[in-house]
This record gives sequence, C-alpha cells and structure tokens, in this order.
Amino acid sequence: MHKITGSARHGWERMTPSMGFGMSRPQPSPQDLAVAPPMAKRSLAATSMSPNPAVSGHSVNLSFNVPFHSNLPGPDKEDVLYSSTGAFQKWIHPEGAAEDTPNHALPVHTRNVENLRSLCKQMSEGSGERIHATVTSSKPKPVPGMQRGPLTALVTNVCISGDAEVVHKMRAKILNETPITLRCETLDIDRDTVFPQGQDGARADILNHMDDISDKTKADIFLLEAKSRRKDSDQASFNGGMEKSMDKRLQIHVYGDLDSSENAKTRLLIMVDQILQRQVDTIRLELSLHSLISGRNRRNIKQIESATGTAIYFPPLFPTVFGYVPPGSVPLRGRDEIIITGEGMDNIMQAKKRLHDLVMTTKTFVKDVQITTSKVDYILLERLDKIRKIIEANGSYVLLPPLGNHSGVLRVQATDILNVERTVREIMGLAGQFYSASWWVTHPDPSQRQPTPSDIRAMLPDICINSGAEITFEKLNFHINGSDDSVKAAMSIINTLPFVKKAQSTLRVKVELANEHKEFVSGKKNGKINKIMSQSNVQIVFDGFNEYNFYIDVRGAQYEATKNGLDLVELEMPASISFHVPDQYHKRIIGIGGQHIQRIMKKYSVFVKFSNAMDRGGIGKDDDDIKVDNVICRTPARNADNLELVKQEIMDMVEKVDAEFVSEHVPVDRLYHRELITRMPEIEELEKKWNCKVTFPGTEQASDIITVSGPEYQVPQAVDQFLGMVPETHDIEFPTSNELRGFLRSPEFQKDYAQKLRDQYVVDVAVHEPKQERQGDREVIVERLVLSYTRNNAGGLKDAIDFLLLPFMARGLDANNVKGAIPRPKSDSFEDNMLYFESKLLQRAEPPMNTESPTRSTFGEEGSSRSIFDKLRKPGSMSSFSSFIDRRRKNGSNSPGSLFMQASNNASKASLVSMESRDSGYRNPWNDSGIEIDDNSVHGHNGHGNGWGSFGGSASRPNTSSNSLSGAFESKYPFGANGNASTSSLNTPMIPGLGMVNGAGSSPAVGAGLPGDATPRYDARARDADSAFGKVPNNGAFLSTAIAPTSRPASAANPTTASTSATSSGYPAPIAPPH
Repeated sequence: MHKITGSARHGWERMTPSMGFGMSRPQPSPQDLAVAPPMAKRSLAATSMSPNPAVSGHSVNLSFNVPFHSNLPGPDKEDVLYSSTGAFQKWIHPEGAAEDTPNHALPVHTRNVENLRSLCKQMSEGSGERIHATVTSSKPKPVPGMQRGPLTALVTNVCISGDAEVVHKMRAKILNETPITLRCETLDIDRDTVFPQGQDGARADILNHMDDISDKTKADIFLLEAKSRRKDSDQASFNGGMEKSMDKRLQIHVYGDLDSSENAKTRLLIMVDQILQRQVDTIRLELSLHSLISGRNRRNIKQIESATGTAIYFPPLFPTVFGYVPPGSVPLRGRDEIIITGEGMDNIMQAKKRLHDLVMTTKTFVKDVQITTSKVDYILLERLDKIRKIIEANGSYVLLPPLGNHSGVLRVQATDILNVERTVREIMGLAGQFYSASWWVTHPDPSQRQPTPSDIRAMLPDICINSGAEITFEKLNFHINGSDDSVKAAMSIINTLPFVKKAQSTLRVKVELANEHKEFVSGKKNGKINKIMSQSNVQIVFDGFNEYNFYIDVRGAQYEATKNGLDLVELEMPASISFHVPDQYHKRIIGIGGQHIQRIMKKYSVFVKFSNAMDRGGIGKDDDDIKVDNVICRTPARNADNLELVKQEIMDMVEKVDAEFVSEHVPVDRLYHRELITRMPEIEELEKKWNCKVTFPGTEQASDIITVSGPEYQVPQAVDQFLGMVPETHDIEFPTSNELRGFLRSPEFQKDYAQKLRDQYVVDVAVHEPKQERQGDREVIVERLVLSYTRNNAGGLKDAIDFLLLPFMARGLDANNVKGAIPRPKSDSFEDNMLYFESKLLQRAEPPMNTESPTRSTFGEEGSSRSIFDKLRKPGSMSSFSSFIDRRRKNGSNSPGSLFMQASNNASKASLVSMESRDSGYRNPWNDSGIEIDDNSVHGHNGHGNGWGSFGGSASRPNTSSNSLSGAFESKYPFGANGNASTSSLNTPMIPGLGMVNGAGSSPAVGAGLPGDATPRYDARARDADSAFGKVPNNGAFLSTAIAPTSRPASAANPTTASTSATSSGYPAPIAPPH
C-alpha cells in the first residue's frame, strides 16, 4: 500500500531544537507562550483544530452564517408555461415589484429567513432562557485589502449564546432543519411530447403527473418555453449557431433542496422514458458499492448500457449528509434503489444480471482516516461537488458524517489500494483550503470599556457576515474557522475593534498541509522557517496530525507581525502543476544523467518529478491510467508564475500527436446518446485512431454535454469524426407552382442537383408531399424539402441551400418567400462606415433577406443589438475570403484542381470550422462558423406557442387519472403504457388515453415512433467519394469565393472492440511515494 506514514518515515522527533526551532520539546505545548491562563485548559493533541471543544459548563457565543442560496433566481415570468401548485407564487416576484428587485427578495427566500427566525425564537423560549439565539440578515461590505467575490448576495447569520454543549447542538439542529442546499435542476423535453400535433393544448396526463411528483417530493416544477422562442433568444451572440438546433426543446426546471430536486428530476426522466414506450424496473444494491461498480468515470455502466440498450439511473450518493426533509414529502425510492429502463424486460434482466456480476467480482479496500473536526462541515457545505468529482474519477466511495455531527472520521472505499490512497490524498488536499485561528486578549486595557453581552451579539454577526468565517467568542477569546480568505478577513476586522486594539493579545493561525511538503516548506536545516521567524517576529511550530497531513502553527503577539508571518509562510507553500507526458518521452526530456531537466529546473527554480507506469501501480493497469498526470512540477507559491513556463518547455519536446491534453465539450441531444452508446465499437476505434477519450455524462444527470479529451492537435479531428455520427435535419418551405412541382419530381432534379448536393456538400435532400397553406388572403400550395446531413458538415449547409435554390429561382421562385433559408452574413465588418465611399474593392452587402424558418419565428430577424462578431463574415461559409486563402495555402498548391480534389484530406479542417470547435481554448476566435442552423430532429415541430391559453384552471385536465393510477405502489411509475411497467414490482395499470397522441386516437404499438420519440435513428451510409465544391456567386466578386470543408461521416466498416475508457483525470497529489 502506498502510504506516506509520517511517523514511520521520519517521526516527529526530527523537529528538535537542533533543527533551529527555539522550542524545548518535540510537541511544544502552548504554555511556552507565556499566556498560560486562557490556554491552560487546552492540550494541543486534543484541540488540534477545534479550539473550542464543547466542554459543558462554560458559556460561549457562537456566530455562523446559514448558507441559504439566496441568490438563486427563479424562472422568467414570461417563459413559464406551467408550474406545479404554489411554485409560481414562491419563485416569481409578486405583481408590482420593481424590475431590479434582487433575487433574495423572492418570496421563497424571504420565507426561509422568516422560518429560521421563528425556529430560533422557539428554541430560545423552549430552553428556559438558558440559550439566546438571534438572526441577522444583511449584505456584506468589502474588507480593506481583501479580494473577495461579488458582495451582492444577502447573508443570513445566527448568533447563539449559552452553554457550549447546548450551543453546538443547536447549531447542528438549525443546519439540519433549514433548506440550505436549494438548487435548480434542469432537463429538456421535446415540444411534441407535451404538445402533441393536432391536439389543442398540452397533454393533461403529463401535467397531472408533474403535479403528483411535485406533491410527493415537495420540489417546485416549472415547464418553460423553448430557448429559441423566448423574447431574448434573437440576441445575436458570438457563440450562436449550432446549439440553437437543440434550443427548440421545452425546459423543465426543478427547484428544491439537494435530495428532493434530485428525486423529482429522476422521476421526470423516467416519465419521459415511459412516454417513449420503455419498460421500468428497479434493483437494490448496497449504496457504498454504486460508485465502485460504476468504475472510473462510469465506464462499466456505459458498457452495460451499450450492450443491453438500457438506461441506468443511480440514486444520490450522499443521502444522509443533510438532515433537511421538506415537511410532508414522501420518499419515492429507497436510498440504494437503482432504476433501470429499457426497450423490453429482457434487456432490463440482462442489465440486472451484469450489475449483479459486477458486484460479485468487486473487491473492496476500506480505510478510515482522521480529518479535522471543524473542517468537515465546510467540506460538506462548500466542497461536496468536488468530492463527487473525486469519487467519480477514482471509482471510489466516501462515507461522510452528517452535517453538524462533529465527527472527524471519513471512511474511504475503493476497488484497489491505489484508488483509496488517491481519494484520501485529494480530500486531505481540500482540508488544506480551510484555516483556523485563535485570538486571545490576554491583558485588556483597563481604560477601555469591555463588551457587554448585547455588544457581543451585535459585533459577532457583523464580523461573520463581512468575512464569511464562523466565530466562537468566550472570555475575551476569539476562535475563527473557515476558508483561508475568510479567516484572514475576520482577523483584519477584529483588529479594528477598540477593545482589542489597545489590549495585549496572542494570535495563532493553523494551516494544514500534506506531510511530503514538510521539508519543502521548512527548507534545508529549517532555513526558510528560521528566516521567516526572525523577519516577522513570530513563532512557527510544525505539529503532526495524521499520516497524510500536518499543521503549520503561526503564533505572534501582534496582528501585523502574525499577518506578515502567515503571508511569508503562504509564499513558501508549494504551488504545483501536473500534466501528462507519454512515458516514451521521459528519457528524452530528462536527458543523459538528467542534464536537460536539471537545466530547466535551475533556470526556473522549479522542482520536476516524473513517474512511470511502474510507480503508478504496475504495468497492465486499465488503459485509463495511460492518461494519468505523470509529471508534477512544484515550486514555492512566490515563484508560481514559472510553472506554466516549465510546462511549456517540457511540452515543446513532445511530438504534436501527444501534445498537451485538453478537453472539448460537444452538445448532443441527451436522448441521442443512447444511439451513440450502441455504437461503442466505432467510438472505441475513433478513440484509438486519435488517441482521445469520449466520455458520456451519467444518465441521471440528463446532460447534453459529451466530453472529448486528448492531445491538443488531435481533439478537433476526433470531435469532427465523432460528429459524423450525429445526424441533423433542416427544413425548407416555399410556395410552389406547376412548373416548380414538375421540376422537383423530374429525373433532371434528382440527377443534376440532388446527386451533386450529396457528392459535393454531403447533404441529402428529401421532397415531402406539398400541403395547402393560407398566406394572407389566398391559398397557396407549399413544398417542403428536408435536408439531412451530419453535424460535422453543418458548416457547408448555407452553401448547400444556396446551390439547391438556384434552379428554383431560375424558374420564378422569389427568394424572399423561402422559409428556412439562412441569410448570408454581411460582407465586411467596416461596411457601416464605408457607406459614403464608392469603392471597387469594398463590396456592399445587401440588406438581409427577411426569411423565416418553419420552426422558429425569429429566424432571420436582425436584432438591433447585434454583436461585432455577427458583422464579420463567418469563415465557415463559402463566402469567407480568409478561409479560401487559408485552405489554398494549407493544400500547398495554387491550382484549383488541387484544392477541390483532396476533399478527404480536408476532413480534419472541417473540424476547425465545425461549430463544436468553438469553445476550445486553442481555436482562432474569428473562425466561428456561427451560421444559424435550425434542425428538426425527426418530425417537423409545428410549435404550439398558444397551447396554454387552452386550459384555464383544470378545464382540459381530465379527472380520470386519479382513479386509474391506483396500482400496486400507488402510481409509482404511472406512465407505463401497454404494460411497460415492471413485471416484478411496479406493475401499474395503463393510463387511459396515454399514448393516443397521434390525433386519430389510435394507440401505437410498443416501440412505434411516437411524436414524443424524438430519438433520431441514424442510418450509417458509407460514402466512398466525397469532394469539395466551390462556386462563384452571381456577382462574381472575388471576395465571396471560398470552399466549404466536407468530411466523410464515420461509418462502421470493420468495428473492433476495445475496452472503453474515460477521460484523463489529473491528480494534484503525488502519484508515487516520495523516495
């Protein structure tokens, strides 16, 4: 086991006077500080970091901030289509409220503070005046010399006075009886699912079910308008474009505390699955095994989902941490209950069997570790998401104590010792982000008035609110706990108090650090520490804590001296950076006898350590470990700027193929992830080819974001090939005439245009049946063409549409009547300023065409607040001069032939203008082919924007549901149409009318393509020939000639299986034991 046991390696006896400390014992006791009276009752071992043990019998004042998320905004009033009972009144500002009313004035937040006041009052009265609790709410003011975040949120503070033991119990009770973890979870749902075509208004059974979920979980549920239809959606943004194709889905927002919002969200996801005709079942597994069997980055679960075609929903990881339960809520699932949905019961049984097999083959290693008691609550309140990431990255589990429990033991469990150690080290690293300090007023100034109890109750909340720390005050002694910044801010405020300023004091700040950094901070023969002690007149003691961490104890008699001493210690603390360099480069970088790396280390004063596969736990580990950070650079914090330079110098010696690892986020409709996961062999091939990792989000997260990570220069190609698996569609509609109708159905159109569109733009066109529409006062027949393509070819869509419409315009079609055409960007960013100059070079842009998309009302409208980037020509389109020149240069020839023939070589360049490459850190910010593309995933959405006027009250919500939901388990999964609920435990009867959304009223068979089933099926067509095509538009201007990159979508030619593995993850902790 890779332990760094401090005592075993070099015990604490090394901290002797010979090392330069002016102390006489290895574990110095505080009595040496000549301030015996206030410190006599503390022994260092017992109070290592909680300077105020709950010793009964002495009274204390405790002041702490209650972390209400009072800045959490509610939804926009205009976007709300539906809200669960009472939600609208809680989360929307009342009528007549000013527009700039802050979020903390929302009824839900003000009510939480009122409830807290009444709870404190009731507890004070119930104790028979033994304790006194007051609640203060105010906005923090900036602390001079302290850089803190935005100070707009309202902070609520509780100050409790009374017997120490009772006070700490009351703090735990307050934290566990108030909704402190308020959050908003979101998920998207297709418009056609809620508003079936041909039906007026929304499906009443869905709304009833949402009401039911809200009633049982006490979460507040809102159904909001799609982003593309909101009033602010036509703001042209630098990032505009492709994502908008997914913006047509309605959004569901779930507001509530951690557990209730999570439970309600999972219920809604299962409702969507059942509308898609999927079966539902559950399996119970020990909660602590969930993240172990999932594997690192949930790789095992994704393989099971891929092989069985199921979706697996895990319960929340930390159900017992927060004690708050909304009054009246009903637990909808067991804490260890995993929900599985699939096409049929066979798939679910297969998934269950595989999960069971994983459990049977999982070995577990368990370790209990000590952690500073006072820091546990801060980690739970402020770093819980970080712990969740650590657990997911290591495939481990951490049993956390309940909030306010004052327990200092964590239990860590994983499938091998290496992952246990990594998890523990990373959590110990989090503990180092919190400080504790004590300020003893030893000799008060007799001329100064001492604070009365009412003064103290006014003073402590003020310090806490402005600093963010937690403060205990007893017998003129302050004990401060909190994050590093908040403790320093609190000390600077205490220093301004009159009764403290004139008195003699003793100050002490404790900083926690990993054991392996001890020599790093103290320097050779304790040189660094001795220098700081002599410079700033403080004492610094190194005090052992556990096998991972030790304390640096900085003690002084004046505030300024202690502050300087602490600052100097912080500048000596290690700043580090870790990254991945493939093992085969290590020898080259280190050089013969280490000469290369020694030169770099001396040049930048940075220590560099390499670790290879052997150090990380042996060769033959899962190939995920290949991507683990194996180079760590460390330097004192004062020199931290050099870390990036060292990294750059090392990475310069690495081939481009293995360059620095970066991640890119690719948004893909979450329901389509299931289609992609079934093509795991192709994705594994892609990962091997580009040395990248494709990571899918957890099913219960309902996230659209897929992460592709790998070497900097490979990721764009991998993203491009991956997007070749994601189909998109775009609709064009225009009024037709007999001539146009005849041409559309003629062999000439198929041969000369449809075939060329396929060959040159990789876009397929399908002609739908014409339909009659009323435009103004006349009936017209409208043709509808559907263009289908893959996402990596979206950059050429504008040009494909232009090419397609040319023959129709030649036959009399008016360009202004085409719905779904994309307006060409303005030709020149300076065009507005050049109106008054006649010039042959500067081509004047025509005003944009007023075109509409059939699926979006504001498609081509030019908003008045366009950003400068929208005035620039978009390089992804054919009309970009720069992209034309750039590609000529990159193809190495000036002949047009060479430009157009090597289209397959252009595949990688497609990614540079594909819209997904925009958010990466290494793109050219001007290469933003942000063409407005509107996709229509499978069925044309004729959005029912007016649907909600149709039911005022409950007119169109039938009362049949309440009777029909009385199955076993009280309508636990009420969306089981055609018996698609579980056969084993969740057999719920079918809801009358469910599934009859096809207008005609016929219930489709299981698995039939409902309008709700918006998962597009992708037909992988191998295209052997693809070539680029450039055209010169009619005006002949050279400026508008360019090339659109095309690329072949990845097709499953010969899939070979490989073990999937997840994205690289960095470990800031050392990878191997120090030698």
